[in-house]
Amino acid sequence: MKESKQFAISSELISELLTGMRLRGVQYRRIQTGPTFGLAFNSRPGHAYFHYVAVGTALLRTKEGTHELSAGSAVFIPQGLDHQLISSTQISGQEISEFTSDPLGDSVSGVDTCPSTHSIPSAIIFYGCMEFDLGGMYELRKLMPDVMVADTHGQKYPDLVGILDAMKREICSGRIGFAGILARLAEVGASMIVRGWVENGCENASGLISALRDPRLAPAILALHRQPGKQWTVSSLAAESHISRSIFAQRFQDTIGMPPLRYTTTLRMRLAQQWLTHEKVSIDVVAQRLGYTSQAAFSRAFKRITGHPPGASRHLSI
Repeated sequence: MKESKQFAISSELISELLTGMRLRGVQYRRIQTGPTFGLAFNSRPGHAYFHYVAVGTALLRTKEGTHELSAGSAVFIPQGLDHQLISSTQISGQEISEFTSDPLGDSVSGVDTCPSTHSIPSAIIFYGCMEFDLGGMYELRKLMPDVMVADTHGQKYPDLVGILDAMKREICSGRIGFAGILARLAEVGASMIVRGWVENGCENASGLISALRDPRLAPAILALHRQPGKQWTVSSLAAESHISRSIFAQRFQDTIGMPPLRYTTTLRMRLAQQWLTHEKVSIDVVAQRLGYTSQAAFSRAFKRITGHPPGASRHLSI
């Protein structure tokens, strides 16, 4: 009974916190290749990569090793690390931006490396580079694996099968508006991989995930994320979890690796970055939302955590 109660609290908390997840596509490519190909993708901090193999096979090569991808496989690379899609291990990759591309729609282009001697492409791949922002759950991203592969049979991410089937139909049909639909489906697919990873237990990740599973910490974290602008104290947070101030503070430090009020301030500034950068909320409104009595006090806290003033966030990605 105790374990089921702990899981229920964790599920409620994670569901609440993932509402802040944002994936925004900045570049998409529909790629068709011949039997030999090598595509390289450079490191993009603050971004994530998504690949879907609609037809054929490919090898995903990273610094950690090689993954075999078959038709129907999807890959999410949450840290935006450099990698290659290749036809064999003997092939080196050419940076994707160096290939000639033809516009297919907003932010979507087509790349054709299939030799004219081949009437049918050996592989058809849809690739997306996306801004990846978890808002207040920014710490969760650090705990994700470098590469997340969705299997073709849906064993790990069963809800994803329908999305990937729809992507294949759009890629192969070439109907009116298919490029824009593919872009949206890719964002949904990437989001479902993240959700599936969380629902599968986050592969026993530690730190924040351990806190979300802990009934002595989870209620306080949930309250904090729901009301980031409240004037929280260690005592009021401990009261949310119905334990003493000293036990709560020590357990929070030991589990997450920082004191509760430092976590509170960092959470507020990450939310502020999201609101300022992507939602274009004014600085004074953000300061008010987060419980600061003056814009100056908010600006000082923001610069202390992020290293730059709030106004600069409008020109930066998280």
